[in-house]
Amino acid sequence: MAEFSLPQNSKITGKGQAYKAATGGKARNFRVYRYNPDSGENPRFDTFEIDTEACGPMVLDALIKMKSEQDSTLTFRRSCREGICGSCAMNINGKNGLACTTAIEDCGGKDITITPLPHMEVIKDLVPDFTHFYAQYNSISPWLQTKTPTPSGKERLQSPEDRAKLDGLYECILCACCSTSCPSYWWNSDKFLGPAILLQAYRWLADSRDEYTGERLDELEDPFRLYRCHTIMNCANACPKGLSPARAIAETKKMLVERSV
Repeated sequence: MAEFSLPQNSKITGKGQAYKAATGGKARNFRVYRYNPDSGENPRFDTFEIDTEACGPMVLDALIKMKSEQDSTLTFRRSCREGICGSCAMNINGKNGLACTTAIEDCGGKDITITPLPHMEVIKDLVPDFTHFYAQYNSISPWLQTKTPTPSGKERLQSPEDRAKLDGLYECILCACCSTSCPSYWWNSDKFLGPAILLQAYRWLADSRDEYTGERLDELEDPFRLYRCHTIMNCANACPKGLSPARAIAETKKMLVERSV
């Protein structure tokens, strides 16, 4: 696997000329990053011409049309098509986002350039390797941890006020758009947990039912795991769900300060 970087000598291959001539519709050019490790070739860009009047409104619709009608070897992830699963996260015209919720008409410029999420190992074409990302997620123990016995025949209840504290946290879909837009994560991803994982960590710190707050804070109190965040705010700008990982990170730092006073 190779870490994603823009090809120095991109091979631009038109694959839609005949299709455009046959349809006579309104065409847009899509420059799509291509990389196949089995071929031994360098990464390149392929250009696809898509009739947007014979296509769904989203970038994902265009990708599906490319794969089904022009090049079946084009590889990308997708699932729900509703902005819920996070599978189709990629970089579209220089901004991380979900292909299923990014409208073609909102993409400016003559061409629409699609690349994998930046600074991640690429498995093939638009598919990044999430192995390290998920290992970091697992490291924060993303589940409810308690010390007291479970109430007999009852759930662990919380007040509406405590439940409201989880708003803006539980909606994270782990698409990695925020983490891969963060320069601190680019350079220190081996030690810095990154915006997405730190937001998930705070989700459990903020949960009134969790009883391992001290242990969770101990795990985060590290020069790199938490404090590599420099509040650049790229994460909040990139999040397709409108969440603010930077706020969650700030609240975590605040909790660490307050417990040491």
